[in-house]
Amino acid sequence: MLDAATYTPRLKALYRERIRAAMKEEFGYGNDMQIPKLEKIVLNMGIGEAVKDTKKVKSAQEDLTAIAGQKAVITKAKNSIAGFRVREGMPLGTKVTLRGDRMYDFLDRLITVALPRVRDFRGVKGSSFDGRGNFAMGVKEHIVFPEIDYDKVDEVWGIDVIICTTAKTDAEAKALLKNFNMPFNS
Repeated sequence: MLDAATYTPRLKALYRERIRAAMKEEFGYGNDMQIPKLEKIVLNMGIGEAVKDTKKVKSAQEDLTAIAGQKAVITKAKNSIAGFRVREGMPLGTKVTLRGDRMYDFLDRLITVALPRVRDFRGVKGSSFDGRGNFAMGVKEHIVFPEIDYDKVDEVWGIDVIICTTAKTDAEAKALLKNFNMPFNS
């Protein structure tokens, strides 16, 4: 059993020991506080079928909670849209925001376990940055995560993964994620 007081995630230790020095050397930062770091990771599941069956949102919430290791919250519609049969306040998805050690643990599992399990995986798109150092990607099937028991899954959903960094530019953020061994294809 791991002792919570002495446990440090593998990627957090890697960041402290190697990545900060590599980033400082590559970009020539004068101050250690200028070195970009991970701020948070947001996981989101939009459940389109929730319009017909609201129990699916509960199932998705349980799956996302298992994947993240932290309770996911249910997101609700802000406006009514008649064309989609959506009413205001109707549950439509689930999300969770990870920070600290859980964030590093999730990123480690995403890079080393989940992404290699994706069918026909050729790397993540290197152009999916927003211009302010944040990276967004999608995983088409949530069953690639080892926390999900494939036999108990009634429906397969996609997950949006948004990695927020303190980097000022996309080049800095990409260099940071490359140092974490994110498998970029370009």
